[in-house]
Amino acid sequence: MAPNVKKIVLAYSGGLDTSVILKWLQETYDAEVVAYIADIGQGEELEPAREKAKATGASAVYVDDLREEFVRDFVFPAMKAQAIYEGSYLLGTSVARPLIAKGLINTLRKEGADAVSHGATGKGNDQVRFELTCLALEPGVTVIAPWREPEWELDSRNKMLDYAKRHGIAIASTGEKPYSMDRNLLHLSFEGGILEDPWAEPPKEMFQLTANPEDAPDAPAYVEIGFEQGEPVTVDGERLSPATLLTRLNKLAGQHGVGRVDLVENRFVGMKSRGVYETPGGTLLYAAHRAVESLTMDREVMLQRDQMAPKIAQLIYNGFWYAPEMDAMMAFVEKSQENVTGVARLKLYKGACTIVGRKADKSLYDERISTFEEDEGAYRQADATGFIRLNALRLRVRNKAGFFHGG
Repeated sequence: MAPNVKKIVLAYSGGLDTSVILKWLQETYDAEVVAYIADIGQGEELEPAREKAKATGASAVYVDDLREEFVRDFVFPAMKAQAIYEGSYLLGTSVARPLIAKGLINTLRKEGADAVSHGATGKGNDQVRFELTCLALEPGVTVIAPWREPEWELDSRNKMLDYAKRHGIAIASTGEKPYSMDRNLLHLSFEGGILEDPWAEPPKEMFQLTANPEDAPDAPAYVEIGFEQGEPVTVDGERLSPATLLTRLNKLAGQHGVGRVDLVENRFVGMKSRGVYETPGGTLLYAAHRAVESLTMDREVMLQRDQMAPKIAQLIYNGFWYAPEMDAMMAFVEKSQENVTGVARLKLYKGACTIVGRKADKSLYDERISTFEEDEGAYRQADATGFIRLNALRLRVRNKAGFFHGG
């Protein structure tokens, strides 16, 4: 138990866990608790959460609208890096945590508080993400993680419900869902409960952001996404703010069942975990961005960026957004995006997102060179003879030396 703590800033959602933790911190530490609520597009009722925090005894409540910052400074950079964790996961939860932790630290400074706290358990990734960011931004900060504290005895939902009842904490009577959920503007995630069996198909009624592809419209939809220096700026020619743009794409892609992912991933703490994700608008952004890059990015620059992408995804997933290696790699990513300006056209149909067109004013694609028809001398095919022989030189030498064991 941390000594000399008189004021704590808690990352608060209004759910059972953080509501109980708010009261538990007050009792255990005899301290003021400031509730910090980050609005990153989770779609929750923020005003009721504010009122609930006050009713539970918070000495102050902060509600930060971080939606534009979230998309502009976290979602878009991850997309420009083409950061995808283990081939499938677009990092919807992971990329949000450093922003929430940053808000916690800012509130700690405003309030002159002694510590920050969160409701993440000792099994998950979020405890690492929150705390690595807090310690990077405020090296001497005290972090209280109740689930890891010896005094914490509320290690089941029933125990927390009993605690809430004893302390007059209002809990919504919607019933316990057979899985946990986390939502923001980029995605909605599901894990735990009935999803812990990796053989079990997710129930159809679970999904909220995307239509069942089988029930999606029979007619496809087309959408054009415009980019400037790698940054998404327009949808069908209309210029939109980052959060508004992603919201627009979420709705369109969701109507056509685009953006569902079901995978077993490797948590940073060492265990495997099954997660199901809905990332409708993000799926469109990643695909469209790649399409514009295909016209405008040099192949060797793309190769270097693509080699970095899995590592960048791992850093984001593991909570190292503010690490020096992340800064260095993202500097390269930003440099690589200088010419990524253009438009991609996508076709959405029953869960599928297909690139059907791309264009850019400054394109490296030269039809005169790539054509299978007469190229008017733009490309001398005879040059390929020497190119092939020089590239084959080391293979020929290896064969002559007796090192070749091919068929």
